[in-house]
Amino acid sequence: MEKVDVLKTSPLFEMLSQPELEVLGELSKLRRYAPGDIVFEEGDLGDSLYVIVSGQFDVVKRVEPSGERLLATLKDRDFFGEMSLVDKEYRSATVRARSDAQLLQLSAENLIAFRRTYKDGFAFLLINIARVLSGRLRETNQLLAQAPK
Repeated sequence: MEKVDVLKTSPLFEMLSQPELEVLGELSKLRRYAPGDIVFEEGDLGDSLYVIVSGQFDVVKRVEPSGERLLATLKDRDFFGEMSLVDKEYRSATVRARSDAQLLQLSAENLIAFRRTYKDGFAFLLINIARVLSGRLRETNQLLAQAPK
């Protein structure tokens, strides 16, 4: 698995140059997970975003009285964890491996280091995050509009 190949095919890194992708590949860390392993829990302080190399991950939200609701199942090249980097808030959901899986982790510190040298690439990264967040918000609005009253 070549990290740059993974990054190149994720929507998060569209419009980035080959040198920018190579730097981000060097900065990223490969993480492995078994089914049921938790990447992070709802309420944790966020400091990284993740790109799925292989496998699937469930995004779940706690619901009262003592359950959880599946929000999404993510797969290869999807990414998650970006919200906490943008708003510096706590994690809004738990992410758990559904299968044997691998992630690339980019910490806030990694992204700050990237920004120092690659200002245009960093701007494209932020645009891509905003585009995906906007799409997710539109999907949520549609679901809310269809929900029974």
